[in-house]
Amino acid sequence: MIALVATGVLALTACGNDATPAPGSGLSGRTFLSTSVTENGKPRTPATKVRLQFTTDGRLSWYAGCNSSETSVSTADNRLVLGKEITSTAMGCLGPAAGADKWIGGVLSAKPTWKLDGDKLVVSTDSTTISLVDKQTAEPAAALDGTKWALSTIVAGETASHPAGAEKAWLTLNGDRVTGSTGCNEFQGVVANAPGKLTFGELATTRRACKGDAAKLESLLLNGLKGDLTYRIDGSVLSLRSSSGGLDFTALR
Repeated sequence: MIALVATGVLALTACGNDATPAPGSGLSGRTFLSTSVTENGKPRTPATKVRLQFTTDGRLSWYAGCNSSETSVSTADNRLVLGKEITSTAMGCLGPAAGADKWIGGVLSAKPTWKLDGDKLVVSTDSTTISLVDKQTAEPAAALDGTKWALSTIVAGETASHPAGAEKAWLTLNGDRVTGSTGCNEFQGVVANAPGKLTFGELATTRRACKGDAAKLESLLLNGLKGDLTYRIDGSVLSLRSSSGGLDFTALR
């Protein structure tokens, strides 16, 4: 299980009162995903889409490709002012996601301005502008069956990674059948679907010899698709989890 811990760096940079979103702000109960990010006038490409979620009980959670964090938030005077106590998941993140937490934490701790126009939200500091759109508009929930899901993230214990070539691995579920590719070999097998849970049987694969990163990726994927896994679909993201880790996939639309 991924632990929630107080994040010292973010807690020190966050300041302000533990206030709630201003009445009528239009943010409460909504989740927004980034469409573009500019920094010092130049485009910036985060590890993944920035996600800002404003809960109905006056909290803000955020994600930019590594850990998820949350705290209370004030939206008064069209500024986001974070509360003093911030909690975060504690995964070690590799590759492009490694600096995601520090970057998004710095932006949100700078008391950015916000402007909401229908389903579009713009969050800005002196140097950074994040343009976002309501998640329901950006990413209607993909169907579990019939969707081609491309591998995006592998979670092992408390470490999340985005292996090279992961996007070449995919799976599709159709009733009690699963088919897909490890990026090197094709596979197929049976899967049982219960509410919130998938149970994978043994998968049969083709026998192409895989080397290096391709072999490592294949092993991680096939080991992740074993036995009982909980699943959740969040827009275009399918998350499969076991007690030791999991796999995240993105819908190819």
